[in-house]
Amino acid sequence: MENGHHEIPENANEHCPGPQSESAGKSDECAGCPNQEACASAPKGPDPDLVAIAERMATVKHKILVLSGKGGVGKSTFSAQLSFALAGMDYQVGLLDIDICGPSIPKMLGLEGQDIHQSNLGWSPIYVESNLGVMSIGFMLPNPDEAVIWRGPRKNGLIKQFLKDVHWGELDYLVVDAPPGTSDEHISIVQFLQVTGIDGAIIVTTPQQVSLIDVRKEISFCKKVGLPVLGVVENMSGLMQPISDIGFVKLNEHGEEEDTTEWTLNYIKTHAPELLTLFVRSELFDSSGGGAAQMCMDMGVPFLGKIPMEPQLCKAAEEGRSCFADKKCTASAPALRRIIDKLIPSKE
Repeated sequence: MENGHHEIPENANEHCPGPQSESAGKSDECAGCPNQEACASAPKGPDPDLVAIAERMATVKHKILVLSGKGGVGKSTFSAQLSFALAGMDYQVGLLDIDICGPSIPKMLGLEGQDIHQSNLGWSPIYVESNLGVMSIGFMLPNPDEAVIWRGPRKNGLIKQFLKDVHWGELDYLVVDAPPGTSDEHISIVQFLQVTGIDGAIIVTTPQQVSLIDVRKEISFCKKVGLPVLGVVENMSGLMQPISDIGFVKLNEHGEEEDTTEWTLNYIKTHAPELLTLFVRSELFDSSGGGAAQMCMDMGVPFLGKIPMEPQLCKAAEEGRSCFADKKCTASAPALRRIIDKLIPSKE
């Protein structure tokens, strides 16, 4: 991955403003950087890579960022299933994974072990279906267990390269799965895409205050950089699964478990078979503060809905398949569909 002539040097300070910035070599972030003198004296001008990005993105109708304040809230699962759903609606879809240190999209799309190919048109995405292409640093790692230990400038350089060198072709939607938090990657992706037009961000959270505190910061970030918030999704909103799929145990006086699943289900079948059509719902997180819905009211952003934690959805993500492809995700798939219907118009 060669850097362009105007790319941020790999040995630059972490919050480098970029060699083409008016403040290059002069800002506080430049103190101690080995490139400070060169940047301060270099001629300034518009970044030619932004022109290349604009040309690439000209064939992409809609661009959606998927963000989260914290890791582990199901952001990548949502990105993957949103992409599957859009492709299932016959849209041309691209899924770009810019979570450089923790790329999980190849796993969630069933594409582990795939390699990127290059043509005279640029890097080719890896295709799940003919209308669903994927790009991730996960395809570039020789060993999936290898850690990516990069400073901000090098991460930003790869994001820029993804945007200007990947040949997506004509796309209806480009879904961008971002890392959690508000870091250099977020500033870069917004800066690079704003010149081409960006629809906005979907923010994924879980219901408890520990997560919502960071989501408030994420919303504040979006407002500061002029990125519209399309809405907030409350994920893992209670555990839901059919009674017939759960196990039962009995604890003895020593706290040891005795499996009573077979006996319990047989008892229900004999004495109350109608119960087998019910779902069990249990709150995983404390949502006494009103959860994401209350936070959205407080901050004046749309609330898109809740998605329950369902083992079958977790299994679909592990196996790299769509939760809409079969009837197994009986609780989560309809919840996801309602959220997507709020965001995306149905194709006629």
